[in-house]
Amino acid sequence: MAIKKIMVVDDSATERHVLGDILGKKGFLVVYAESGEKAVENSRTELPDLILMDVVMPGLNGFQATRAITQDPATQHIPVIICTTKGQETDKIWGMRQGAKDYITKPIAADELLGKIAALG
Repeated sequence: MAIKKIMVVDDSATERHVLGDILGKKGFLVVYAESGEKAVENSRTELPDLILMDVVMPGLNGFQATRAITQDPATQHIPVIICTTKGQETDKIWGMRQGAKDYITKPIAADELLGKIAALG
């Protein structure tokens, strides 16, 4: 599956901008959600090819939103890469158990992110 549209989910406008800039320069169409709730809602309307999901957000956190998206028949085909400051091994294991395909800790290196996206495509 070719990855063209990527949804960036982060409550930080700065993080959304940084990731959007990296992806936009590589020709990806980038859409945004600023909360876990919006991510779940927008995943159904936007149907992105990939979701980059922050974890630490008010309300529905990234683990909960990932689980909701990967268990919904309408969106379960969309791969999720968790992008977070939570770098403990237990966090990574938990993130993968929620349905994430990969896990990156912040600060995110553009080369690492683009490599993981290429590996999914």
